[in-house]
Amino acid sequence: MFLPLKRIGDFRGRSRRREFWMFTLFEVAVICATGFVDRSLGEARGEGIIGSLVILAFMVPSVMVSIRRLHDTDRSGWWIWVSLVPVLGSLALLALFCMEGTGGTNRYGEDPKDADTSDDVFA
Repeated sequence: MFLPLKRIGDFRGRSRRREFWMFTLFEVAVICATGFVDRSLGEARGEGIIGSLVILAFMVPSVMVSIRRLHDTDRSGWWIWVSLVPVLGSLALLALFCMEGTGGTNRYGEDPKDADTSDDVFA
């Protein structure tokens, strides 16, 4: 869940589905919580300064874990640009994120499933 925050600045390697989706869940939970905090501080729509700062803080790790997730499916990180195509691009990227990674070593590194012997989600 916190591994993408530890691997900030690292575009190399691969990220498992579990790493990607647990980080996404953590990111959504934190952004929702900051929305509640912003509302309690008087922001009408919940889009105050705290929520905006948290979203900015999560941008870089989110893009990096997305690129590493694409690497796990043996695709270039440039596929992230598909998300700019309205609706269909985001759906295509979602499908790629849901796909199982390639087994064994691919051009982006070793299989993270083989390297990960622990079941510690909060690594």
